[in-house]
Amino acid sequence: MPPVMTVAKYIAKVSAEPVSNLKLQKLLYYVQGWNLGLHEKPVFTAEIQAWAHGPVVPNVFLALRHLRWNPVPVPPEAISLEPQLEQHIHSVLHAYGKFSAADLERLSHTEKPWLDARGNLPLNAPSRAIITHESMKEFFGRGVHGQKA
Repeated sequence: MPPVMTVAKYIAKVSAEPVSNLKLQKLLYYVQGWNLGLHEKPVFTAEIQAWAHGPVVPNVFLALRHLRWNPVPVPPEAISLEPQLEQHIHSVLHAYGKFSAADLERLSHTEKPWLDARGNLPLNAPSRAIITHESMKEFFGRGVHGQKA
């Protein structure tokens, strides 16, 4: 299992468009969620938390927060992952990469894993609640239309 920062760098490198830290957070969530739903195993071990602006991998966010809204730099070095994981990331980018960070934030705010982790918290309230692998596996395993994938 690769470190989450390696996955984040790979996403920044292969994305058709530059990605901000906010957008990268949502893409990491979708990479993890869809892998759990389809293959029943996580891509990385780092936790995802249900922050006010959507799902966040805290250590990746903190490492890149100095960028603010600017694009995450594309790493100059080659990054290789397992071929199946690379294909999975490309599939997620094909489905979600065209959306803005704000679009992905709004989308994640409608999804059960983020909603369940937040519970009754107001929309803008801070939270470090963990979005569990089980909730992502259940949600993404049923697909976005509620039927088993």
